[in-house]
Parts: sequence; C-alpha cells; structure tokens
Amino acid sequence: MERMLDDRALDTLFREARTHNSWQDKPVTDELLQRLYDVMKWGPTAMNGVPARLVFVKSQVAKEKLKPALSPGNLEKTMAAPVTVIVAYDLRFFDHLPTLFPAYDARPTYEANPELAQTAAFRNGTLQGGYLILAARALGLDVGPMSGFDSEKVNEAFFPDGQTKSNFIANLGYGDDSGLYPRGPRLAFEQACSIL
Repeated sequence: MERMLDDRALDTLFREARTHNSWQDKPVTDELLQRLYDVMKWGPTAMNGVPARLVFVKSQVAKEKLKPALSPGNLEKTMAAPVTVIVAYDLRFFDHLPTLFPAYDARPTYEANPELAQTAAFRNGTLQGGYLILAARALGLDVGPMSGFDSEKVNEAFFPDGQTKSNFIANLGYGDDSGLYPRGPRLAFEQACSIL
C-alpha cells in the first residue's frame, strides 16, 4: 500500500481540523453515523479485538440522561451539539475473538486474566476512538472530543451492567467556526521525538 494522501486530505484530517465548541443547527443523520462506524471499524486493534462500544446520543431524552455527568465547561456545547458519542470499551471484548480472530483461540488468555483484558480493552478502545475522530473528519463532520465528565455517572446511566466502561465523549456535527479558540501550538519534532 504505497498510496500517499494529498495535502488537501492531510489538511482535512490533521492540519486544518479543529476541536469544535459551537455547532450549526444542522442535523447528523442516522445513515451518516452508520457510515461513520463502517469506516472507523477497519482501523487495526490487537488480535482484531475491536473493544470499542459507541453510544450516539441524539435525542433530547438521551441528552438529559447524559447532562448530569457533564462538567460545567462542557455542558452547554454538549447539549447544543447534534450528536454526542460516548466512546466506551467492552471488558468482555474477548467473547467475540473466536469470530474476529480465528487464527487461534486467544479468548482463554483474556478470560483468565481480567487485568490484562481491562488493559487491552482500554488501550484498543482508545485507538478506535482516534479512528472515530479521523473517520468523522473524513466524512465531513467536525468533532469536539473531551474528557470533562464524570465517568462513573455515565457508566451508571448508560452501562449499568458494568461490562462496558466509558472512556471519553465527543461532540459530532457541523462546526460553527465563530466558536473556535485560536489554534494552539504543537511541540517540534526535536521536543517530542527521537530516532535511535
């Protein structure tokens, strides 16, 4: 696979993409959310475990259910967003491994070691959350990811069985550029990287 994206695509995904806080009054269709998942699901995870579980919060009833878990700084923008996705991870992701990873039976490894399963679920679910952001941008959506919420309240409200745990949330929609903050700088290669 030697194809390289052009500058326009790289700008869309990274260089000109912004974290949005204000939203246009434009709905996001269920069909687009399904397409979003159908794109992001192809990102790699260890043993193809795909532990991410997504809850797309769209209705007013669901937003009210989420509201008590939001930090004050994230309340207004989240309630105004067309969609808020809860990016969570399934602690029993390994139940699907016989289908998703038929190379050998990896399920007993995780089933016998809950700490290993939790680490793998969190790590790979986080990866999938990153794929979600890139897929959303690739499909023309803006994203406002955040961690300013009470995870336990989200878990109680949306995942009461305890098998699935929230990781982060992200607002999705069509951003209103007037609500953007000035773009923050990034570290230089020499500050963040080394080649050994």
